[in-house]
Amino acid sequence: MTTPEWDERHEIYRADLLAHCYRLLGSFDEAEDLVQETFLRAWRAADRYDPALASVRTWLHRIATNVCLTALRGRARRPLPSGLGPAGGDPGAPLTPSLDIPWLQPFPDARLGDPAATVEQRAGLRLALIAALQTLPARQRAALVLREVLQLPATEVAYALDSTVASVNSSLQRARATLRESGPSVEELREPADPGERAVVERYLVAFEAADIAGLTRLLADDVALEMPPVDLWLAGRAHYREFIERVFAMRGVGWRLLPVPANGGPALAAYAPGMRPHSVQLFEVAGGLIRRCVSFVDPALVERFEGAKSYRS
Repeated sequence: MTTPEWDERHEIYRADLLAHCYRLLGSFDEAEDLVQETFLRAWRAADRYDPALASVRTWLHRIATNVCLTALRGRARRPLPSGLGPAGGDPGAPLTPSLDIPWLQPFPDARLGDPAATVEQRAGLRLALIAALQTLPARQRAALVLREVLQLPATEVAYALDSTVASVNSSLQRARATLRESGPSVEELREPADPGERAVVERYLVAFEAADIAGLTRLLADDVALEMPPVDLWLAGRAHYREFIERVFAMRGVGWRLLPVPANGGPALAAYAPGMRPHSVQLFEVAGGLIRRCVSFVDPALVERFEGAKSYRS
């Protein structure tokens, strides 16, 4: 049984460890379970902790990293639809869920605690970064997260991975090269949310609830992307996005309700179909005052998880 002193000393790192495990796994559900496993292992090994080797935080991250690496053995990566192939060309295509794919999951920011104390955590949770990390081998992924997201010194990364500084630096070089080939740099992907994002998503919310197709379309970039896991179809371009939303209103009716919830360090909306039926959690990327990407996680159970998240709507 743990003591109150042990609980207090380690519990302050729960949100930090949850975000860390999520970055490695791409699954919020699994991350919660593995944080519990991390605390259990830490408690069992408490008498072997040596403060001369590492801080409590680094020691816990070492345990969490190894718990995650074990869980990742033999696992397929967690993708978004855009990571599986080119955009579709038919907004009227069947919306058949691909339930055999272990899809990337969103992260509710409410689980990070005090926003003032977690700015860096939120910056390292952007959905584009999490999706990019999933393309890396597990140990490269861990090295990159520990060094460039958590910004631990290379010596502490080596300690966490039970490796050497030279080996860590080699892993980092390979990981950075892989990510450069696939898109933005880690530094760009770590950038916090644009302060103007919330205002744009608020206008999207108003237009969607009013079934104002024209107003909604004006908020979209020319090359906007729409993804809808667990459906593996994704669409690119303002015209396709508009046609798909028209299809949604034709199929489901108007009178939708959208509630702001913070997710992955940026703006997100919990969507309820007419009659307040939970439908999806929608995450947005905004640049230049326009929506560049919407990832709509269509899962009523996911909406219920986000219902407790603190609204940031003014």
